[in-house]
This record gives sequence, C-alpha cells and structure tokens, in this order.
Amino acid sequence: MIHQNKSTQQTDVIRSWKKSLQQGFSNWLELAQFLQLNPDEYSVVSIKHFPMRVPLSFAQKMEKGNINDPLLRQVLPISEELQTADGYVLDPLNEMAFNPIKGLLHKYHNRALLMLHPACAIHCRYCFRREFDYKAQTQAKESWQYVFEYLKTHSELDEVIFSGGDPLMHNDETLDWFIQHLEEISHIKRLRIHTRIPVVLPDRITEGLVKVFNKTRLQKIMVIHANHPNEIAQDVTIGLKKLQQIGFTLLNQSTLLKGVNDHPETLKALSEALFEAGVIPYYLHLLDKVKGAIHFDIEENKAKEIHAQLKSITSGFLVPKLVREIAHQRSKTWIGSEKF
Repeated sequence: MIHQNKSTQQTDVIRSWKKSLQQGFSNWLELAQFLQLNPDEYSVVSIKHFPMRVPLSFAQKMEKGNINDPLLRQVLPISEELQTADGYVLDPLNEMAFNPIKGLLHKYHNRALLMLHPACAIHCRYCFRREFDYKAQTQAKESWQYVFEYLKTHSELDEVIFSGGDPLMHNDETLDWFIQHLEEISHIKRLRIHTRIPVVLPDRITEGLVKVFNKTRLQKIMVIHANHPNEIAQDVTIGLKKLQQIGFTLLNQSTLLKGVNDHPETLKALSEALFEAGVIPYYLHLLDKVKGAIHFDIEENKAKEIHAQLKSITSGFLVPKLVREIAHQRSKTWIGSEKF
C-alpha cells in the first residue's frame, strides 16, 4: 500500500476545498440545467461587477424544479436588481466614513473590523457590500503593518473582527499570520470572524483550519450567516461541531428577506436547526438599503409583526434580536427592543 506523506495530504485537502469552490455555478444556463428549470422562462440578468456565484454544496440543497426555492432566490440575479429607488444607495452604511486606514473599519468603540479578503464563496444578491470598492482596501502583507500599528495605539480596542468578502477564503497559513500578529497586542482579547463559508462551503472547515484556530490565546467567536433552515444540512452541522469543539462561540445572523424567510414558522425552524448544530440565533437584520436589493425589502411594521409572532411560538433563547444598522450609529438599533 502506498501512503501519502503529511505534506501531500495537506495539499490534497487544500485542493479539495478549492476544487469544491471551483465546481460552483457562475452561469445561469448551467445552474438551470442542474435544477431542472427552463432558463428561457425566467428573467435572469448578468451583472458584471457582481456576477452570480453559487457553490455546488449550496445548490445541492435547493429543490429541483422550483424557481421560488428560498435558497435559489438568495443567489439568482433577476431583473428586479436593475430597479432604482430613492434611499437605495451604493454604501447604505456609509462605511467609508469609518475607514481611517486601508483595510480597517473602526465604527464601534471597542472593536475594529479588518477587511481580510475581497472575495466571497457565494454572491448573496442582498449583500450590503455588493457595491463595495474592495480593490481600494486590498493590500500586500507588508502594508498590513500599518493596520497592526493602528490596533496597538488604540488601547480601547479589545476585539478584532475578521470580515471581507469572506476571511475564510484565505489559506490557513495567511490566517495564522494574521492571528499571530493580533496575539502580540496585549489589549486584544477576542477574535470574531464573520463568515458565510461554514454554511455555503463546509469543505473549507478542514483539520488544518481547525488547528490554526485551536492554538490561539484569543477568545474565539464565529458569526455565521444562514437565512433558511434548509441551509443547515448534515455537512454544515459537521463543520460547525468541529469549531464548537475547539472553543468557538457560534452565533448566527440572518437577514429578513421577502420570499425567503418572511414567515414566523420558517424563522422558528431556522432557529431550531441552528441550535441543534450548536449555534445561537443572534441577530435578525432588516435589509440594508443597498442598490439592487429593493425586491427583498420588508416594511418595518411587517417585520415587527413577524418577529412578535416568532416570540409567541418558540423559546425566548431561540428568538434573535430584530435589528437595523443605521449609518453613523455606534451600535445596532433594536427594533421594538422595549418588548424584550
């Protein structure tokens, strides 16, 4: 029997998750064929700066023959994206006002966000950063020293958030490099990672990635993003359990989306699926009013009604906080928070 050496095995693992990424869909005709849909019957558009991108593992969770599948709706660029409306803008949270140094956002008092990687494994059509200028934030490793110096000189910071894009698009070695530099800053206590990858590309949760995270002194929080119970399948749960076993606190934030999860029973099923996978339902966001996403929006009073119904049919710890993010506010704005 021929045994691979350790280095070869690690390379194969990397190739495996990257191969999974490459097997995704960026072409509507191919996705329609996979889902047994007639592509000519639907008004799908091509948007060059934000093209369709759907991992195979996510597409496999969609119902064949159903154009209204809630997972498909999240990723399919339809003609409604071309609509314009007052109040729907390129940068709905005015993030550039909190960008004191390339690659870093410092909006909240005690935490800073690092734009680690410009790419995502999936292109969610309602993404508030779909128009974000990632090229202006991307930099070589040596330039990140300016970011680390900024973190060192701001002693009020005790938490750093890895975001993007999606930070888990980096390889293990690069993530390890970033974490090691954070560990050298004594007032940084916590590392929070915002990622959709454990849900849409569970193959990325490899043994090597787990080892990188397991050795850090920092408290570890991972905020995943799932909107519908069908997203939390067995392959997703396996990856999440691996992260939980090495000390991650796992939280989920969802976006309330028309035609996807705008029903209390759907949200209840999502919370239950998350909790069974070891994830705490954290936030339920109202849509950030980014250009191209108007067809997902739900009026605030309707959102409050759905949320109230959710509270009436499930346990309190399974009810995420209903919030909206408002530009220049130094925290999330709770919607109907007096009822909590």
